[in-house]
Amino acid sequence: MPTFIHGKDTAVYIDEFDLSSYFTSADTSINNSIAETTAYGATDASFIMGMRSGTLSLSGMWAGDTDGSDEELQALLGNATTPVITVREGSASIGSGAIVAQANETSYAISSPVADVSTVTADFECSTNNTTNLTFALASGVQLTAGASIAHGSLGNLSSVDNSASSASGGAGTLHVPTNTISGGVTTIKIQHSANNSTWADLITFTNVSASTKTSEIKAVSGTVNRYLRATASTAGSSGSITFMIAFARF
Repeated sequence: MPTFIHGKDTAVYIDEFDLSSYFTSADTSINNSIAETTAYGATDASFIMGMRSGTLSLSGMWAGDTDGSDEELQALLGNATTPVITVREGSASIGSGAIVAQANETSYAISSPVADVSTVTADFECSTNNTTNLTFALASGVQLTAGASIAHGSLGNLSSVDNSASSASGGAGTLHVPTNTISGGVTTIKIQHSANNSTWADLITFTNVSASTKTSEIKAVSGTVNRYLRATASTAGSSGSITFMIAFARF
């Protein structure tokens, strides 16, 4: 039997912000253009595959608070830095689906009807990034964290996710740290992979997260990604807690 999910459990992370409480809709689309190669004398049209692209559309409620929907979406419009975006599909649990992307905001609109809540809409065009060497900039993947706050003394290896088989074309991982009160040292966060769910190797090591710092990052890898994936974290900090969201998409 197929496993269905409800849209109410969707979450939206943009850079170091969890903006889920502002949005009511998140629509993603992956497209591939084609070019016609039909020549004189042909009786049927012929085509070749072109370039892959992706789009993301968000809509929700306007809020003018610090780090709210208006402040963050306004800042992204025209920004030369391409934001890191993860859209969680399904519940806040390890193994839920996720869309990972790098996408430039192309439009931002506010609607203020007289008899309803003020709303916002934002459209994004996904862009391949030379820094991460993404083969395409929007992909379906899996969530490797539950999105909950973890105390500094409880960091370690999280539960693994079974892909049923290894893959050969690399992938990309996203990290979002919306809250961080750990003090006294940096936090190291990694994605690891395993062929047997027993022996693990580092797949992606994100840049160390400084004490009390909120951040985000996307990193890509090439080659074989083993069957099992997990997130792991450690800290040199002496107190506090951290919330981080990690997702990984296989290419």
